[in-house]
Amino acid sequence: MTPVLGITASILGQPWRWRALSADTREGLGNDDLVDQLLLARGVAREALAEHRTPSIRRFMPDPSSFRDMDTAAARLADAVQAGERVAIFGDYDVDGATSAALMTLVLRDLGLAPVVYIPDRVTEGYGPSGAALTRLATEGATLIVTVDCGAQAFDALAAARDVGVDVIVADHHQCASTLPHAVAVVNPNRVDEEGGRDHGHLAAVGVCFLLLAATLRVLRGRGFFADRAEPKLLDHLDLVALGTVADVAQLRGLNRAFVAQGLKVMAGRRNIGLAALIEASRLTRAPTCSDLGFALGPRINAGGRVGRADLGVRLLTTGDPAEARVLAQELDGLNGDRRVIEAGVQEAAETLAANGRQVAVAAGHGWHPGVIGIVAGRLKEKLGRPAIVIAIDEAGVGKGSGRSIPGVDLGAAVLAAKEAGIVSAGGGHAMAAGLTVAADRVGELADFLEHRLAEAVAQSSEGRALLVDAVLATRGVNPELVGAMDGGGPYGAGWPAPRVAAGPVRVVRAEVVGNGHVRCIVAGDCGASLKAMAFRHAETALGQALLGAPPHRKLWLAGRAKLDDWGSRPAAELHVEDAAWAD
Repeated sequence: MTPVLGITASILGQPWRWRALSADTREGLGNDDLVDQLLLARGVAREALAEHRTPSIRRFMPDPSSFRDMDTAAARLADAVQAGERVAIFGDYDVDGATSAALMTLVLRDLGLAPVVYIPDRVTEGYGPSGAALTRLATEGATLIVTVDCGAQAFDALAAARDVGVDVIVADHHQCASTLPHAVAVVNPNRVDEEGGRDHGHLAAVGVCFLLLAATLRVLRGRGFFADRAEPKLLDHLDLVALGTVADVAQLRGLNRAFVAQGLKVMAGRRNIGLAALIEASRLTRAPTCSDLGFALGPRINAGGRVGRADLGVRLLTTGDPAEARVLAQELDGLNGDRRVIEAGVQEAAETLAANGRQVAVAAGHGWHPGVIGIVAGRLKEKLGRPAIVIAIDEAGVGKGSGRSIPGVDLGAAVLAAKEAGIVSAGGGHAMAAGLTVAADRVGELADFLEHRLAEAVAQSSEGRALLVDAVLATRGVNPELVGAMDGGGPYGAGWPAPRVAAGPVRVVRAEVVGNGHVRCIVAGDCGASLKAMAFRHAETALGQALLGAPPHRKLWLAGRAKLDDWGSRPAAELHVEDAAWAD
């Protein structure tokens, strides 16, 4: 394949290749409509372009009954609604867990129930349901417990629930073992025996909950439950589904992309009082974008579970009191600031420990805050270009770990294998992320196990690494009109990458370090137009050093995402630089 601009080794050591070669020009974007070409480059068949231009729930939503156990779960939940049972929602402490629990809570409230929500404390209880927690919920009167974003591996906890006579429905998306825990129903597209729902294994838990609620409403409708009462408008809660989907880095393909596209429209109307307060606390003055869900709103919801009280996010998303919403949103905003400080210290230590040349980076430390290890693992993965696991070891010598992976390397399956081998006492996840519990004296054994199991896959992924480019432009071509046109192919995110352009050749007119290791520069092209460019967290990398030290007579090609800078009096385009290459 001919490299873009002949670049086989950039400043960051990677080739630049076309994301998809156009049949018209053989050089990136062809003569089709820009949005159509972007869709084609992301694998959309030409005959399916129209439905992907405006992805709708109606087009991409499957029949919920195609999922194993869905009908059983929906019937049991409908029974609970009609009998006025006490239902408990047991969630996870991350954004997907919080939005899943909030979605279930709000719809069940509309159906006349008063569900109890239980979010475990990350530090004292850890991930997923425990027998003690489920037993306590049963003792307090719950006759049905729905676990959301957890439960697929909770064998002991669900056995304890069975022993005290409480029914459990599992609505999860994490990878499952060959056997399932005891439950009334386990709704999970990643069940080993799943057939009809297998194509939707990329759903976040909140998406699974949406389908479960849709199935439940259908059952109730068939029973005549809405003959004398209004049916809840499930689509009004797509803002929660969008937030959980993006924050969990779920692949934005098919139904997920429809969830986010339509959910952003709902969010723009600020119907959810808690989300409206969070948008205000995040200092967003416009309608949130997909990027805002991942980098502004999501981290604030997460902050409660990471360094504060685990239930803050659910309380915010389910409150009907604007005054309470403002207080909770401000508290989460403050906790997010605290999280950044804690994270910086752990990241510095973890980077030092991970610099050992292994294909799978494993860093463990005593006293590290378990609430930030997932974020740090993600940062390490991005910096090193390989899977990373960060483990916080407590005073008892028990390590809680969180890992992030790269495309083509199934970390969740590897952690499950480590559990089956007896190396970790608990663990699971999915291809791109996993969590685990391991004794401090077995961390080295875990690192060796993962290295042996994943090294070949990591090497293959690294060999195929390349920066994929959609178009080559002069600096004048990076403008607000281009950004607006490219947005038509969105929403963009995991599995549906935002367009990347190569701009240049340019001279660096001015460059400086700003903020937390970012490089900001002004570049000028041969066309006479100048452009603002930002290289986030690159001040100490080869890319950042090249921008800071570029001599006046040397020119560069810059590759990155064209974004709209709307902070000034007039919107302008800027380039978020991901790589560069010398043009001479």
